[in-house]
Amino acid sequence: MKFPKSIIYITFLALISLAFIPNKKTKILIIGDSISIGYTPFVTKELKTKATVIHNPGNAQHSGNGLKKIKEWIGDEHWDIIQFNWGLWDLCYRDKNSNVQGNRDKTNGKITYNIKDYEANLDSIVRILKKNTNAKLVFVTTSYVPEHEAGRYSSDPQKYNAVAKKIMKKQGILINDIYEKSIPIHKKLGLGTDDVHYTKEGYQKLSELILQVLNKEI
Repeated sequence: MKFPKSIIYITFLALISLAFIPNKKTKILIIGDSISIGYTPFVTKELKTKATVIHNPGNAQHSGNGLKKIKEWIGDEHWDIIQFNWGLWDLCYRDKNSNVQGNRDKTNGKITYNIKDYEANLDSIVRILKKNTNAKLVFVTTSYVPEHEAGRYSSDPQKYNAVAKKIMKKQGILINDIYEKSIPIHKKLGLGTDDVHYTKEGYQKLSELILQVLNKEI
């Protein structure tokens, strides 16, 4: 069967025009504390050709704050992926009389959220996320806490991570477990044995752990 030249020409033009239509970028929302704030610029830069990466305004702090603001952060946007984490603020002990940054004091202070309350908050947050968005959900575990951190015990992240992973598995949420891999990164590129934060190079290394998962979901 022979097609008219006009049909062939129109088809050719249509195919050419499709080739120049830009691919829609994946929209990613990252919700988290200062650790996520540190690695997000590297994630954004690496994914710039295929994803729009947004961090929630400011520091997501503890799970109680997340429970209060999660709907606001989701907003009316259509997110393809929402990555979230809480933990470091939850397991932090604070005392109003302490002069250490953020009133941290694991000897005399009060914990922000115990494991039971942390579990309940996370479970509620996940239910809100599932109800209010169709995005692929990714949970990132809490990173390493060095031994001499003033307001946190180095053994607590593993306990809080265990509870968080139990919830995520029950809810069918993808888990990016960065805890073990964050230990050597912090020991080499952290800000010291009394600080949970990282150097610029440290955050770049952490971003690689994040990208390993996000790249597979885009």
